[in-house]
Amino acid sequence: MAVDFRNQTTLITGASSGLGALFARRLAARGSGLVLVARRTGRLESLAAELPGVNVTTIGMDLAQPGAGAKLAAAIAERGIDVTSLINNAGFGTHGVFHEADPQRITDEITLNVTSLTEITRAFIDPLRAHGGGVLVNVASIAGFAPSPTLAVYAASKAYVLSFTEALWAESRGTGLRVMALCPGATETEFFDVAGQGADGGTSRMRADTVVDLTMRALDRRNPPPSLITGTRNRIMMGASRLAGRRVTLAALGVMMRQTVRR
Repeated sequence: MAVDFRNQTTLITGASSGLGALFARRLAARGSGLVLVARRTGRLESLAAELPGVNVTTIGMDLAQPGAGAKLAAAIAERGIDVTSLINNAGFGTHGVFHEADPQRITDEITLNVTSLTEITRAFIDPLRAHGGGVLVNVASIAGFAPSPTLAVYAASKAYVLSFTEALWAESRGTGLRVMALCPGATETEFFDVAGQGADGGTSRMRADTVVDLTMRALDRRNPPPSLITGTRNRIMMGASRLAGRRVTLAALGVMMRQTVRR
């Protein structure tokens, strides 16, 4: 049974581009009100102008700052908005060997990918469970299934998101809230403008709209899975890595990713 988003309000972080903006368009088309959050307020306002017929609130905020999760929850409460669905999409990666990474950049990455996501989820999960007809999607990555040399912090942060979200899936069963960790592979978004072009390991990238459409289709199932790997090729790769074992997988990933650093 398809999720009924009419009379719902969905909070989307990282909504100014990529998957976040596409989720906003898909959900608006299905009648959901929206709270769109990102640093780039101009882009948020432009996106909101494209979505007539639904109530859209934009909030400019850098979620990589300490305490941003609590600050966002307070800002939404001040506006009297009742959030019934949540898509935690904000995040970024750093590509390169760990010992050469900028320490502040690492801190910001962990704050955004892990701390703020957790704080935001905690702030809204009680009303989401009480509503019982919405969704909670935390955007992880196939990088969360195996350690990734030259993406060490990013992969570790997404492993946290994957484990955390699957646990919430189990805890939320019977409430009506559909919880899922979205695990795309390399996708055509601005992620690589930040992380660096070699961060895809030279693999082909999936269209962002395909990732969003597959996610919406999975959420419409009667019993959505705790996590979704988008794309047959990505599912095969993750299955093969589990069969190969940690040592072989790390060796193969190490060769592939270090080649992209040398380019």
